[in-house]
Amino acid sequence: MQEELSVLLKAQYPLIYLMTYEEERSEQAIAQLAKADTTQPRRLYVWTVTHGMVEYGQARTTTQHNTISPEAALEWIVRQKEPGIYVLKDFHPFIDSPGVKRWLRDAIATFKGTHKAIVLMSPVQEIPIELEKEVVVLDFPLPQMAEINRALDRQLERTGSRKLSAEAREKLVKAALGLTLDEAEKVYRKAHVTAGKLTESEVEIVLSEKKQLIRRNGILEYMEEDESFENIGGLEELKHWLQQRSDAFTERARGYGLPQPKGMLILGVPGCGKSLIAKTTSRLWSLPLLRLDVGRIYDGSMVGKSEKNLRNALKTAESIAPSILFIDELDKAFGGSAGSGDSDGGTSSRIFGTFLTWLQEKTSPVFVMATANRVERLPGEFLRKGRFDEIFFVDLPNLEERSEIFKIHLHKRRREIDRFDLDQLAKISDGFSGAEIEQAIIAAMYEAFAQDREFTQLDIIASIKSTLPLSRTMTEQVTALRDWARQRARPAAASVAEYIRQEW
Repeated sequence: MQEELSVLLKAQYPLIYLMTYEEERSEQAIAQLAKADTTQPRRLYVWTVTHGMVEYGQARTTTQHNTISPEAALEWIVRQKEPGIYVLKDFHPFIDSPGVKRWLRDAIATFKGTHKAIVLMSPVQEIPIELEKEVVVLDFPLPQMAEINRALDRQLERTGSRKLSAEAREKLVKAALGLTLDEAEKVYRKAHVTAGKLTESEVEIVLSEKKQLIRRNGILEYMEEDESFENIGGLEELKHWLQQRSDAFTERARGYGLPQPKGMLILGVPGCGKSLIAKTTSRLWSLPLLRLDVGRIYDGSMVGKSEKNLRNALKTAESIAPSILFIDELDKAFGGSAGSGDSDGGTSSRIFGTFLTWLQEKTSPVFVMATANRVERLPGEFLRKGRFDEIFFVDLPNLEERSEIFKIHLHKRRREIDRFDLDQLAKISDGFSGAEIEQAIIAAMYEAFAQDREFTQLDIIASIKSTLPLSRTMTEQVTALRDWARQRARPAAASVAEYIRQEW
């Protein structure tokens, strides 16, 4: 960004809109650019509504006379004869005033050939239509690893902490990526105050600052998951694929020449663990998990607001990357986008197009994990190669997997499970999903609890026999999904994968 800003200033662009929360870092960057340009040195001035126009580096008491009001500040800028850069902070509340717009346009007209430029610095973008053809909008980037690393060094030096290993340093620095420099410095101090040290163990404290960032966004949700892969029955092929990529976002992987993984789509029968495996990947990879609630994106109050909401959410996900962006039931979120023109004025189609373009062109380390139940509802563009690294199909658990699922859920509720015949339970629960098995156990427990006794094998059997699984109530849908996935998706279970290899 600094290189682009330097080019714009040298090319005598008169009006630049710099989007940033970090005023101090931005001012320092602009001051460095002004100083580095020896061919055309310029003085740097900074305006605020509280102090008026002050030359950069001077005390605030040296305010230029009568420049508090936006109109007076712009009039003062126009009168200056020397080359200069004029930074106007938080100017967006005043920019729509007729007088301010006119003064800005007059200033732009007088800047030609004068090496003068106005930089509007604000975290909010407000550009009147009269200025759209005159302004260039830039996003001031958040601090990269080198700057965060220096902030970490300063904190370690202040506290006299021991030197960190390269791996611990990388984890602490990456945990702070996406924060402003001030936020990073504060959370490092917080971690030291809380734990009395600053080591790899304090990564969770640093990540807590990112949770605040996500909460402020309103559309994304920061998800925490205590489950691990050991609590997922079956799906060995899918788990193996994810375990192979557990270090995919490290510098070691970049040095090896590996590209960053883009994402995966998990199709399958409802209740078979698609969402759970998406959540547990966050723990395996030690990356923050962000859930995109597509319903919160839609805003009918203003044309274009929904698309803006999506872009802001994706920008937030990118700002704290590397991260995992989780979209549950993608078929419901975007399934009706193709024909949305009659129902919502085409908003769904535009949102779908925005998301699809981002998914294809993104270069940030945001891994997209999406799940879907009804593949026929998904637009074909989602299934094209390049959108996702892999498409997995999660089928109903087989006999061995059902036995493992029973074992997992019984272990969660009772320490000793030797009294249960897992093989028998697995046999009589043919066609049950993992979620239905869990609910059968819970129903058996409620039955026994109401009678003030411990639940037994017979209680679970009775609960299973009284349940009609989804695979029987929706046989046609499950069969159609299996037929589609057989040729187009990779099986998530090892047994199914082996079966397909034998068929070939």
